Amino acid sequence: MATRAMLRAFSKPTFPCRTSQYLSLASVSRSASTLVLAEHEAGSIRAPSVSAVVAANVLSKDNSISVLLGGSGPSLQEAATHAASCHPSVSQVLVADSDKFTHPLAEPWAKLVHLVQQRGDYSHIIAPSGSFGKNILPRAAALLDVSPITDVIEIAESDLFVRPIYAGNALCTVRYTGANPCMLTIRSTSFPVPPTLADSKSKEAPISQVDLSTFGEDSIGNSRYINQTSQDTERPDLGNARIVITGGRGLKSAENFKMIEKLAEKLGAAVGATRAAVDAGFVPNDLQVGQTGKIVAPELYMAFGVSGAIQHLAGMRDSKVIVAVNKDADAPIFQVADYGLVGDLFEVIPELLEKVPERK
Repeated sequence: MATRAMLRAFSKPTFPCRTSQYLSLASVSRSASTLVLAEHEAGSIRAPSVSAVVAANVLSKDNSISVLLGGSGPSLQEAATHAASCHPSVSQVLVADSDKFTHPLAEPWAKLVHLVQQRGDYSHIIAPSGSFGKNILPRAAALLDVSPITDVIEIAESDLFVRPIYAGNALCTVRYTGANPCMLTIRSTSFPVPPTLADSKSKEAPISQVDLSTFGEDSIGNSRYINQTSQDTERPDLGNARIVITGGRGLKSAENFKMIEKLAEKLGAAVGATRAAVDAGFVPNDLQVGQTGKIVAPELYMAFGVSGAIQHLAGMRDSKVIVAVNKDADAPIFQVADYGLVGDLFEVIPELLEKVPERK
């Protein structure tokens, strides 16, 4: 009985969507030109970087958009080919082929952005608001002596932007009055890639090599890459998953958190966690959802044992449908949930595992 309402939700083929956050452009500069810092993996442009191209296209329909890639080897060339056709508004792809850019260290990448900007004189530089963009853009902005605008969720004009403040409880409209370039990080969840575009082949833009002859060894800086670890799982990526199932401190232990993972596997969903669950050692910190973790906006977000702290809500409040299960009827998570169930997690989750049909 406790899970009957949620079981009905799984039988629906689609989920309702909230109103789009885009604003139309009344007037923009015709001379706009944008450089998009793109991250690639396994020979493809990552989805947040394609969203950055979508955001650049919102600046102006006549915008000249260049995509900058860095790295080395065959995967870089494959990614360049993908970038050239990832969106019809891409004008050119710039490739910096060097081992210095294989890993996104801030020092060499910031120098690269500075070099490309000096040659291209772009009006805007955009990066996705993830670890890649947040690491590189502030340092590059310092080299260019401009102030970046972070976490942009709406573009009203070429110099007018909206970003969340106070953990998403208020929106701030910012007008950029500095010199070129205007540097932005954008929340990819606010600039989704249209499904028709993701499934279609756009015309291919020309690919050019960045001249690195003046790029000295002193550009590398003091940081160096050690290693990168990631979970070996077939679950969808947390940042782009259609369904996200998140567990909180209410699960009490890492062993109990495995129930969330089993439910996610059954539904083909990604697994998320609150900061409290991560700090308690239930799961690795790359699964954290929130202001200090990943920002997600899936079609269905299920929260088990999540109280709904402000910093967590900032990372998932844009989800299309939010389902919350908590034994505390006064938990703040119920204030943003579309469906709520007050119940014991250790009764509700096993019942869901038993009755929810598997999705492929």
